[in-house]
Amino acid sequence: MITSHQNQLLKEIRKLNTGKRDGGRFVAEGEDLIAEAEAAGWKPIHLLRAEQEVSQDALDKVSSLGSGSRVLGVYEEKFAEPVGPLCVALWGVKDPGNVGTVIRSALAFGASSVALGPDTADPFSPKAVRASMGAIFRVPVSKVSNVSELPGKKIALIAAEGERLSGPVVEDTSIVVGPERFGIPRSTLADCDAVAHIPIQSESLNAAVAASVALYELTNRLQTA
Repeated sequence: MITSHQNQLLKEIRKLNTGKRDGGRFVAEGEDLIAEAEAAGWKPIHLLRAEQEVSQDALDKVSSLGSGSRVLGVYEEKFAEPVGPLCVALWGVKDPGNVGTVIRSALAFGASSVALGPDTADPFSPKAVRASMGAIFRVPVSKVSNVSELPGKKIALIAAEGERLSGPVVEDTSIVVGPERFGIPRSTLADCDAVAHIPIQSESLNAAVAASVALYELTNRLQTA
């Protein structure tokens, strides 16, 4: 059983948990996340359980949760191609919590994939993995550099612009969502096929909330059309 804080594996895990990821590996912590990974068929490279493979004290020292974590797994990241019929693409969304929340919503509402455009947060960072609540193991996630790589019709979601977002979806569609403060770059908008908005009483929505509402609107209509 590992007890030393200077153990090489624990040093590597500590590095992953501080956002200095390299080699395509990431960490998931907690019994629920580990169970989701197992159910989705992801095999850990390393699995450390408190008082089995590692002492609780040593595990606490490398945990991103501070203390109290009973299990931790190290996994290889996986990226896929963006696919339809419904893809949600995040463009410049830098908060990893928002990225993880969108992945969670994609699973909840039955979206086919999540695509990450330039300047978007790492979906395998500790904060994003936690926010996804295990959806990171079930939803295909891709990296793209241009909206032309997205499947089907590309619809940019912009507050108070374009037509009201509505269904039913009759073809492959990608919803492009930018950060709340700056929105989608105009150069990217020019490559989209259409612009749509969600009717609201305020000026804008948080990116994760906007994406979640859009996914509900389109998948709900898909299911009832």
